[in-house]
Amino acid sequence: MKRPGPLLTLLAGLVLGLFLLTLNATTGTKTASSPYEEKSPSPAPARSTASTTPTPAPSPSRVPAADADYAGRTDDDAAAIAVTVRDGKAIAYYCDGHTQESWLKGDVEDDGTLRLTGRHGAKLDGTLEDGKRIDGTVAVGGGQHAFSADRATKPSGLWRATATVRSAKIDGGWIVLKDGTQVGILTRDGKPSPAPRIDPETGAVTVDGQQLTARPATP
Repeated sequence: MKRPGPLLTLLAGLVLGLFLLTLNATTGTKTASSPYEEKSPSPAPARSTASTTPTPAPSPSRVPAADADYAGRTDDDAAAIAVTVRDGKAIAYYCDGHTQESWLKGDVEDDGTLRLTGRHGAKLDGTLEDGKRIDGTVAVGGGQHAFSADRATKPSGLWRATATVRSAKIDGGWIVLKDGTQVGILTRDGKPSPAPRIDPETGAVTVDGQQLTARPATP
């Protein structure tokens, strides 16, 4: 039996090669020796976005209440009331000029609000109105009174004197109103009575034959 000649072997190889090329073109299959390789598109780089959150503006600082003195009366004219403001603190005095009085103290908020307290549950709630007056309410001895106190200039305002006279402890409080009226109580060992008049220019006052000096009350 004769072997196929070289020419037949070459023809068979060519036919097989053409068949494989035709098969690749039809199915899209790449041969291992194909130099072409389709690459997947690279994702676009992410952009770094600067923060757009607005920075809150600092709140404007409030101006503390100015140092000042205020004096007036309750709306029902039952008593006088005076308030002294110093360095953001306040002291107030409620006095009916006979037997009822109360000293109150506390802070003044930056918005002009006052919430002062005293003994036996006394309290004062008020608001500074443009630094010209204080409007509010004061509760003393179970009663509540609305009041308005205008800004005062000396000698108007709040005065106080404490001392020991003839073995008695003296504590006096005075409110001098802008018309010169004085409302005050003097206590001797805790017993109240109407206070004698003071000299509004010097604060001099005579108590039981002894001269004392009343001074502007401060917190």
